[in-house]
Amino acid sequence: MTNDPPVSDAVESTAADIASMEIRGAATIASAAADAVAAQARETADETADPEAFERAVRRAGRRLYDTRPTAVSLPNALRYTLGRMEGDEVDSLRDSVIGAATAFTDRLGRAQRDLGRVGANRLRDGDTVMTHCHSTDALACVEHAVEQGKDVSAIVKETRPRNQGHITARELRDMGVDVTLIVDSAARRYLDDADHVLVGADSIAADGGVVNKIGTSALAVNARERGVPIMVAAQTIKLHPDTLTGHTVEIEMRDEAEVIDADAREEIGEIAVENPAFDVTPPRYVDAIVTESGQFPPESIVTLMRELFGESADRPWEEPDATTDATGPTA
Repeated sequence: MTNDPPVSDAVESTAADIASMEIRGAATIASAAADAVAAQARETADETADPEAFERAVRRAGRRLYDTRPTAVSLPNALRYTLGRMEGDEVDSLRDSVIGAATAFTDRLGRAQRDLGRVGANRLRDGDTVMTHCHSTDALACVEHAVEQGKDVSAIVKETRPRNQGHITARELRDMGVDVTLIVDSAARRYLDDADHVLVGADSIAADGGVVNKIGTSALAVNARERGVPIMVAAQTIKLHPDTLTGHTVEIEMRDEAEVIDADAREEIGEIAVENPAFDVTPPRYVDAIVTESGQFPPESIVTLMRELFGESADRPWEEPDATTDATGPTA
């Protein structure tokens, strides 16, 4: 094993850029990781004729990439898709299977938001009003395609404190020609009577259909359900979280308290605790549809798509296989 081909320069460079956030965003990270794995496969195939050495080198590259952002969702999904489809008895077939999977993954990724937008647009009717929370390019893709279909869509946009990402959403919707009403977060229940849909994105989606998204999404969903307003979640399949198949809990990031209160105000108030969670979890019972590039799904059915694309949650194909474990990989 000491003579195995090394991790390629392409993998090292990609790993460094992901770790330093030179490469950021779920889709960009996933695409870069898949391309790096393909580059490793090509380089390794030129350096060894030993199938086992080839597999070890490619898996090692996967581990190098995974370790840069172990809590991310799209990165391990890219590795599951590409390395989980590595098969063959000879180096050439192993190389071709990895490169083929990486190409299929990046091609799918390149079409994903456009395809998702068309699916979501079909749920919107002419004259509908959507209420949004935070900023999601996947959610906005649904509105954009509806507008391209000639539908008149308007939006009620929550400001989404403490960072006011709703302002970004408002600007991009106006650029599409959508009529926008901006509201403070606490006014959401008042304006739900004027909305036909709640449309949000997702940071990740659990196996039970629970939606992890910007803090405040869960409260909005509960209010929307009470008002009878359907909740549509727009998310590419790279946002699916296979680790949750075995009950893994999605980690909720806590952000800097300075986003909530500045140092002078805190000192004036006195000793207080400040918490600033970035996300919350919306239970699947409050979600009507999850829209992906593969179609729309009720939340309880998302697990089937998750398994089809990424295998079982125990599958970590970047790790060396345990000789005592009979693991099954993902389907094609």
